[in-house]
Order: sequence, then C-alpha cells, then structure tokens
Amino acid sequence: MIEQTAKRTHNEEIKEAIPTLAGTIAATLQDPAADRFSEDDQQFIKFHGIYQQDDRDLRKTGKKYILMVRGRIPGGVMTPAQWITFDDLAARYGNNTLRVTTRQSIQFHGVVMAGLGPLVKTVNESLLSTLAACGDVNRNVLAPPTPAYTRAREEVFADCVRVADALRPQTRAYHAIWLDGVQLDLDDPANKNFTDPLYGKTYLPRKFKTAFVIPPINDLDVLTNDLGFIAIVENERLVGYNAAVGGGLGRSHGNEATYPRLADVIGFLPPERLVDVAKAVVTVHRDFGDRTDRKHARLKYVVQERGVEWTRAEIERRAGLTLEPPRPYHFTTTHDLLGWHRAVDGSAFFGLHVENGRIRDATGKAMKTALRRIAERFPHIEFRLTGNQNVILARVAPADQGAIDALLNEHGVPTGRQASVLHAAAMACVALPTCGLALAESERFLPGLLDRIEKLLADVGLPDEEIIIRMTGCPNGCARPYTAELAFVGKAPGRYQVWLGGNATGTRLNRVWKDMVKEAEIEAELRPLFERFRGERQPGERFGDWVARAVWTAT
Repeated sequence: MIEQTAKRTHNEEIKEAIPTLAGTIAATLQDPAADRFSEDDQQFIKFHGIYQQDDRDLRKTGKKYILMVRGRIPGGVMTPAQWITFDDLAARYGNNTLRVTTRQSIQFHGVVMAGLGPLVKTVNESLLSTLAACGDVNRNVLAPPTPAYTRAREEVFADCVRVADALRPQTRAYHAIWLDGVQLDLDDPANKNFTDPLYGKTYLPRKFKTAFVIPPINDLDVLTNDLGFIAIVENERLVGYNAAVGGGLGRSHGNEATYPRLADVIGFLPPERLVDVAKAVVTVHRDFGDRTDRKHARLKYVVQERGVEWTRAEIERRAGLTLEPPRPYHFTTTHDLLGWHRAVDGSAFFGLHVENGRIRDATGKAMKTALRRIAERFPHIEFRLTGNQNVILARVAPADQGAIDALLNEHGVPTGRQASVLHAAAMACVALPTCGLALAESERFLPGLLDRIEKLLADVGLPDEEIIIRMTGCPNGCARPYTAELAFVGKAPGRYQVWLGGNATGTRLNRVWKDMVKEAEIEAELRPLFERFRGERQPGERFGDWVARAVWTAT
C-alpha cells in the first residue's frame, strides 16, 4: 500500500472510524422530528445508494430537504414486476417520475425522510438493491442492453452479474438498517473492527465504475470507465475480454490536476479469470489511490501517473496471471437502436427514446403510465435500461408488437419517428433544481437548446445533421460530455464551457473550444463553426471528425 504523508480527507477518517458504514442512519430514520441526516451520515448514506439534496428552486424561502435514491440494477435488466414496483414507489414516495441514468439504473427524486425507509425496503423486496449504487465502492456494473447482434450477449450479461456480485461490499449494516430497522451498536467490537474482505476498513478513495461492451457497439462508452471489459466474440462464442483500465470523466474547473481520461486497453483474458482481474484492478485503486485529495482520488490518476506498464504488471501480480496481448476489435457507434427490431433468437425488441432519461406523464404524452400498462399486460418481457438513458422492451413475442404499439400510441408515445436525430443522440444530467453540485441548468435547458441548434443547422444548410450533443450542469461529467462531438459544461448560471471534437465511437476525447459562453449567445458562437463545417467537410464526415481534422490540427 502506498504511504501518504499528507493529511487524509475527513471521508477517510469517518470510514475508518465506522467501517460498517452504519453511521447513525437508523437512529435518524426512527426520529419523527428529523428532516435530514448529519454531515457525516450524508457521506455514509451514499454507500446505501442515497444522496441528501434540497430543492434549489425553493432556497429563497428556506431549504426543503429531499433525497435522491438510486437503484443497483446489474446490466440494467428489470422484470415487469420490478418495473411495476419502481413505478409504485415513484408515485408513493418520490416526485412521480423515474429517471433513467447513464449507468443503467433508475433514480427516485423528491423523496422525503418519512418515505425513505419504506422505499429502500421495498426495492430490496423486489430482489434489487440500492447498496453500492453510490459511494466509494464499485457501482452499478453495465452490460450491453441491445439483443440484436450476437447470442454471446447472454454470456456477457451473466459475466456482468458475476462481477457485480464479486465486487459488492459485505457490510451487514445495509440489511440491519433497511430491512430490520436496527441501529448497529458502534461500540460492539464486531462492528468497530469490521473489515470488508475486498475493500478493507476504508473502502476505496473514490467511486469505481465497471462496464462490459460487445464490439462493434460501444453503447456504454466503455473507455470512460475505471474498468472496462470489451468482449471478443468468434463465431457467436465468447472467447474472452480485452481489459481496459483507467478511464474517467470527472474534473474541476480551474484545476489542471483534474482531467477526463480514456482507459488504456492493457490485455486479453479468458472469461474464467474475469473476477480475479476485476478484484485486482479494484485493489490497485484501493491501495494506490489518493486519500488526501478527493478531486485527485480516481484510478485514472494512478494509471496516468504511474504508467500503463506499471499498472498492467501490478494487476497481473495481484490476479496471478499474465495477460495476453489485446485481441483486435473496432467500434462503429455509441447509439441505441430505437423502434422495432428483431433479436438473434427471433424475438422482437423495441427501443424507446426517453428524453434525458426522465419518464413521466405529461400533457399529451403519458410515458410512465404507458410503460406501467405494458408491464402489467406482458409479464414475460424484459425492461432494459440503456447507458444512453433510453429503455428497451426485450423478449417480446412478434405477435405482441401490435398490442404494445397500440398501448404506447394510446398514451401519446410515438413508435415511428420518436425524436429528431439531434434529440435522439443527446443527453443531459439532472442538474438544477436537485443536484447540489450544479452550477447551471442541464436537463431542463437542453431540449429547448437543441431546438435552437436544429434551426441554426437548417439555416446554414445542414438540416437533419446528426451531432452528438451532451450537457452537464457542472464539470463532473455525469452525462459523458467529454466524448461528445459538441458539449456544454456548466460554469455559472446561464454560462457554459463549450467542448468540441469527440467522435461517434466513444474513442476520442473532445477539447475546450470556448471557456465561457452565455446561453443567449450560443447560436452566434456556433454559426461560423457550422458554416465552416458545411464548406470544408469531406464526404460523409461527421462534425466531431471535422473538428479533430480541421480545427484542432490548426491550433
């Protein structure tokens, strides 16, 4: 383990003092007068899948404390019964919306203290969980959601579940608090001296993210993860994985020691060594990550500063194997398939576009109710959440396609052209009013901005041009802005950094083009750029590729 002489962060001290992660969470839940958790418990509840927030739209009249709860749903796969449970919980304890995340999960927003315990308990009774959906541990493990390409997808999904189970923290505090309603005795030696068999007493320095993909589809942006497994499939058979290590997008404005980074592909391994390698990578982060500065605590900085060769050797030593050279692969897209398609097993599936992941009932478009009705009527299908914040209805009998179309259309949900190409390719984080880190709007602002950009593209002679556009309210990167062709990153209310030059395959980072643009001036800033693109592009060239070729090479 690395020796760190600088003072550890407060998070490290409280994790070591209470390694069960129990804090005083149960005692607070049992207090009818409590409307919020203590500052230390706010850190502990993250490990339980919960963030304490407040409605920032109401701050002028006083803080209203609310909670965001995130599910841990390996590979984003849910049964119709689980979907119905989540739908009920959103209506009963949240703000009656379901928010699909970029990590194939669902977030509940607007939960108050009185509803928190029943909500988390019911999630567990559905055979899902919230444990480790947040916190300094491995979070929800991602798996390819689209069933159209290869039968090996089922093997990859099974491996995703296997890794998720192997990297799950083992503290019994989660069960005690949320299922039994018991406050653990923090003075009991068994609790005070608890050590997680994988994570130790202080867990990881920061969060850790793992994803699986099957080329040529990179629909989970695998290289943006701490650990990625790129499936190598030959003749419909999974033969192993290329391991990619050291990706991550979070950064801080004005802090050059923080930066986005794509993972390095370090070698090939057979499927039977998957868990050994996953645990080895996690423990490298555990033992060498920075515990003195949480802004510099991700695995990507270990890989960048110690080097890829050192990282590979350390992983091989810990896993007890020698990685083979990476096998050839290539990516063609990061997109989801929308609309109806046929899977390799003959079943049908439907890709549903969900703008910015927010499933709600709105005037003329009752998407939440429509999906509820589908879950009730078709108990044998699968609901799959995608890394692009969409929903796939999978394992549909072809004879049922018409009935599902009818249910969606009855509730105002289109099944043909669901969105313009610009809207379909875009993503935004939640940001205001609930995220405490947001510096600017994102989810609420992006749809209208996309309409403005569509008009601008039409004005300059580029109608229906697909550009991958992403927006975040702060630089932490939750909507993966740093691999987009065009991204807006919040710096202050109504002001954004503009990033250009990512690509459609998720294999290139973009760069800052403008450090600060006011929202009202976005068209004026983009118009000359789009006009140059129209005049200089090569046949079939995408906007991000043109930027990399013509803009960045000239600077």
